[in-house]
Amino acid sequence: MVLTLGLAMLMGACGQSASHAGYSGDEQLSETSAAAFSSDTSSSAETVIFHAGNGDIKVPKQPKRIVDLTDFYTGYFLALGVQPVGVSTGAIENPYLKGKLDGVEDIGTDPSPEKILELNPDLIITYSGTEGIDKLEQIAPVVAIDFGKKNYKDQMIDFGKLTGKEEEAKAWVDQWNQKINDLKPKVQAALGDKTVSILNPYAKGLFVFGHNYGRGGEIIYDEFGLKAPPEAQKAAIDSGTGWASISIEKLPEFSGDIIFTCPWSGDTTDPKIVYDSAIWKGLPAVKNGHVFQLNPKGDTYNDPVTLEAQLNFITDSLLSVTS
Repeated sequence: MVLTLGLAMLMGACGQSASHAGYSGDEQLSETSAAAFSSDTSSSAETVIFHAGNGDIKVPKQPKRIVDLTDFYTGYFLALGVQPVGVSTGAIENPYLKGKLDGVEDIGTDPSPEKILELNPDLIITYSGTEGIDKLEQIAPVVAIDFGKKNYKDQMIDFGKLTGKEEEAKAWVDQWNQKINDLKPKVQAALGDKTVSILNPYAKGLFVFGHNYGRGGEIIYDEFGLKAPPEAQKAAIDSGTGWASISIEKLPEFSGDIIFTCPWSGDTTDPKIVYDSAIWKGLPAVKNGHVFQLNPKGDTYNDPVTLEAQLNFITDSLLSVTS
């Protein structure tokens, strides 16, 4: 099964959703519900209808054997107290999920339908745009997620409905909002009008990340309300894209008073090409010691488990900055 999400998929959490045109739709119900989720009153009380990227899907009311093919959404289920029976290698390698996936089958990066069938799932989670979804539908109900279409809070509520854990999902969102409300005034008071950049070196220059592509952007820009430098703000945030690609020569224009960075996980380029350059070393943030290293294997994610770990690191880093 090959994911056809291209660069947006590689870029990590929260990008543009892929089209699901071309699915066979054998298991898709013909009527579209106006609500995102509704009870299935015409069949057994043990099933409900979930509005997914691939239509209105009849799913178990409380699924017990979920196979999650997404990497980026596994942390949602764990935060709800639901442990899948099988997950992709990317989720296994997320350091923030360490210890939470003990006993869960690593199904690899390109699992065959036969491999998935062995786990006897009652629900399969994948992305809209996944090839071979018709074969998955022969194994169990398939819920396809439009990658990045919803912000993480709405996605959490949606997965709560999907798993029969809606109250737990609402509780997590409430607790998260309270944490932000407690921390935001402290961070804003400490930083004043300082700007923040999220930068990843890669083969052709640097990626500049914004408010919806993981790497702490959801916390830094959306929750704490901090600003990027004007050029980065315009290209990666105000544009709505969540990211921009720049050459190393443009780095000073996109670098804030504070920088969060890590090597780009999408290729094997040596980040020292950037980090050892005179341009990088000449940045005010570098000279002032206001550069903080993200985790390239974990910080691309923005699921609830990862966000909680990011919140601690980002808050401590920001509050450590002095004029």
